[in-house]
Amino acid sequence: MANSKRELFLKRRLRVRNKLRSMADGRARLSVHRSNKNISVQLIDDVNGVTLASASSLEKDLGVVGQNNIEAAKKIGAAIAERAKKAGVEVCYFDRGGFLFHGKIKALADAAREGGLKF
Repeated sequence: MANSKRELFLKRRLRVRNKLRSMADGRARLSVHRSNKNISVQLIDDVNGVTLASASSLEKDLGVVGQNNIEAAKKIGAAIAERAKKAGVEVCYFDRGGFLFHGKIKALADAAREGGLKF
């Protein structure tokens, strides 16, 4: 029986998150969400249940309001790396959700790595 795109996405997201959770070892989670118009990322401490830092294409100071392209993803990746350093986080694990690791998601991850985050 054929599954819908949404069902496949949700299955993939749960599979990725459960695998990462087993390997988390107390590190923060860098969670990515991508919509058709925007892209956002959060650095989450799952032990305490708090968001340590976040960045989004909806923020006016990043200059990519309403954009969802590779250049916007690079700026957001650099911004989250800078904010993570301010929050005292250097090591995290990358939760791509159900999104495939290419294009915008890969550009965001590479920019965060260049900014100093290790995952």
